[in-house]
Amino acid sequence: MENKDELIKMQLEGVRMEYPSQKPIILLKEEAGDRFLPIWVGAFEASAIALELVHFKTPRPMTHDLIISILAGLNVKVDSIVVSVIINDTFYAVLNLINEIGQEIAIDLRPSDAIAVAVRCKCPIFASLIVIESAGLKIASIEEEVEKFKDFLDHTNPEDFDIK
Repeated sequence: MENKDELIKMQLEGVRMEYPSQKPIILLKEEAGDRFLPIWVGAFEASAIALELVHFKTPRPMTHDLIISILAGLNVKVDSIVVSVIINDTFYAVLNLINEIGQEIAIDLRPSDAIAVAVRCKCPIFASLIVIESAGLKIASIEEEVEKFKDFLDHTNPEDFDIK
């Protein structure tokens, strides 16, 4: 398993569409901070995560539901997932498992699949410090942007807009 000292606990903020490319992204946020981690994903993976977030159950199990069922049938618990590294602009993740005798097992997989599993079994999501430092972003909250706009309006006069 990963060294927990170098891991940052994250929370899933949701699945968004990135503009103008119209590509889906998963948005993770530091639980105890203000950095966000956007991860571009495929449409199927974005749908699998979004459907689970709104508690929509498909008539038949999806791939990530199957993974959870197989693990449960083998008495294996999902301990956590870690977005572990970025290599050549590609994110990598680890699914940390614990079997019935307490043995730890780390499985390499795509972050989108790891997060789809994590939302189903409600396990912790982490990102390595190196990933946060290289790909994390500080995004102003909507409240901060509204306050900036109010401040702008409070200090602006019609004469400031020299419209002719």
